[in-house]
Amino acid sequence: MTEQLLDLVESIARDAGRTARTYQRSLGAEVAGTKSSPTDVVTAADTAVEEQIRAAVAQVRPGDAIVGEEGDDAAGTSGLRWVVDPIDGTVNYLYGRSAYAVSIAVEDDAGALVAVVHAPVSGETWTARRGAGAWLDGQPVRPTDADDLASALVATGFGYRAERRARQAAVAAAVLPRVRDIRRAGAASLDLCDVACGRVDGYFEQGLQPWDLAAGRLVVTEAGGVVTGLGGRGPGEAMVVAAGAALHGPLERLLSDLDADRLT
Repeated sequence: MTEQLLDLVESIARDAGRTARTYQRSLGAEVAGTKSSPTDVVTAADTAVEEQIRAAVAQVRPGDAIVGEEGDDAAGTSGLRWVVDPIDGTVNYLYGRSAYAVSIAVEDDAGALVAVVHAPVSGETWTARRGAGAWLDGQPVRPTDADDLASALVATGFGYRAERRARQAAVAAAVLPRVRDIRRAGAASLDLCDVACGRVDGYFEQGLQPWDLAAGRLVVTEAGGVVTGLGGRGPGEAMVVAAGAALHGPLERLLSDLDADRLT
């Protein structure tokens, strides 16, 4: 059942990615509104792509619930819920940068069953099924075996509210001398997938919402990585820490010592 569901999600994500590319290339990606701050933008493409995904789900699985970044939650009767970020990395998208993705997970009461993160510009597609593994373009992926923070390449991201951003900058400044280097791509789903396939050793970020996290989290855990919050808490808005099994503990302890999940 999950294999067929994953095929459906991947097909819908790829179609959505084509629409996003069409908007970016031909129609332009103009700001249509803002959310948490003037820098937290929504484009017309965000809305159009999410509407396309919702329509596709309603046609083939009308009983499923949908939670999306840009639209109202839709209740369902099947026990399954689609968690959708139509364009993760909207600011990159707005500026014509390539680091954005369509991110979709389908959950039951136990969490994500299947996940797809599709990067329309590169064409790369990460997929995962609970209990069955994670793949990049059909090839199995796994995190690095890094266990030393000093030689670890770590990704992070920043929110849009000034007060949160200031706190995140202070944490990043404290982490930087302790690691090999820091990267900031601007799309949480891609950062998580980079952990899963070893393009970075670890990742942390405060402020993620369910649509930012759901698909990438399953990709990481099915690849053999670990995704948590701090101090034994689950991942969420307060903090997400993702890494291979050997590095996760040292990275989590460093961030805990920095009180990195303190909300401002």
